Amino acid sequence: MKIFIVEDDENIVELLGDELRAWGYETMSVKDFNNVAKEVEEFKSDLVLMDITLPYYNGFYWTQKIRESSNVPIIFISSHNNSMDMVSAMQFGADDYITKPIDINLTRVKIQAILRRTYEYTMQVDKLTFEGISLDTSRAKLLCENFDIDLTKTELLILEAMFNAKGQIVRREDIMNHCWQGDDFIDDNTLAVNITRLRKKLDNVGYKEFIQTKKGMGYYLVR
Repeated sequence: MKIFIVEDDENIVELLGDELRAWGYETMSVKDFNNVAKEVEEFKSDLVLMDITLPYYNGFYWTQKIRESSNVPIIFISSHNNSMDMVSAMQFGADDYITKPIDINLTRVKIQAILRRTYEYTMQVDKLTFEGISLDTSRAKLLCENFDIDLTKTELLILEAMFNAKGQIVRREDIMNHCWQGDDFIDDNTLAVNITRLRKKLDNVGYKEFIQTKKGMGYYLVR
């Protein structure tokens, strides 16, 4: 597995690089902070570790640029520990968030969990369907005859939980457990941000009402 490090503090780059290589991962750190997205793509990264404060453009900008062409898992690692930065990271397409100073054991667990659920999961070639709409788990896409929506890994897992329920209500707790099992960034706010992002994508293709909320319980699908 290849892990790309977007961080301008050489001490942190060295710490992460040494630890990741000791765990058996191949690593690379950014060389040109004006071309982060291109370097991530050229390295064929399996996961990206992204700082917020960077030269020229911040981590939110580069996450958004990466998301234009890739669903590679992105974990933010930042000294910014307020909830607004965490929410912003998720809104721009991050999969998780770790605060500095780095707890290297927590970082290892989070990396392993995300890689496991991303790449073991996508080896499945199931296509789930609900009322004429398909969830392609192998390509991370939501498909219908008149739209083709790219999904982040977290969005894919949220929809998988709801597709498996076939229109029945799925409790928020069950969705969160399905998406973030083994990680500690588990709260209603994070789930709500991802649901909002999914609804925006669906609204753009005329399916705003596809995901419904049952107040105090959870979410379900309708057509």
